[in-house]
Amino acid sequence: MKRIYTRTGDGGTTGIHGGKRVAKDDIRIEANGALDELNCHIGLIRSVMPAEAGIALDAILQSIQSNLMAVMSLVATPSAERESNPNQLPDNLVEETEAAIDSLTAQAGESGHFLLPGGTPLAAHLQVARAVCRRAERRLWTLNREDPVPESVIRYINRLSDLLFVMARIELQRSGFEEERWKAFNYKNKAK
Repeated sequence: MKRIYTRTGDGGTTGIHGGKRVAKDDIRIEANGALDELNCHIGLIRSVMPAEAGIALDAILQSIQSNLMAVMSLVATPSAERESNPNQLPDNLVEETEAAIDSLTAQAGESGHFLLPGGTPLAAHLQVARAVCRRAERRLWTLNREDPVPESVIRYINRLSDLLFVMARIELQRSGFEEERWKAFNYKNKAK
């Protein structure tokens, strides 16, 4: 590519997988924009993460970034053409994410409370990424009403926000910061 700019978007449209053009504020583009923002936040997290946070945490974040690139490619592809998209997610991605959540939760201990985001810069960045992830999930559900999104994508993004939350808790624990509790999860406790 000799130039980064194409001028094809000057009329308010952008191309999606398969060559079709859609409005720049199309829900498919909104969903992918939120996913792209999430990926950028994770890149920021990785760039400011202190070495003592651990190589394992960085490896998880790098894997998330790679998976998000595949997710964005799948979201950019209309469902009728998705099988021809070479960018696929691992079959066991949701289960692997759940296993990472369970492992980190075992280290951090259970939390039956809503927590105030913050503590350390890294924990705060992880909480921002979690919030952006939740927005991406909402946009994916809106897109899903217009054109089916793979169930594995929606499930992965849902679990990913939980993983980012637990990572923030681990960072607070590693740094010796006490979690700032707001209120107990009464609705979850009543459901048991």
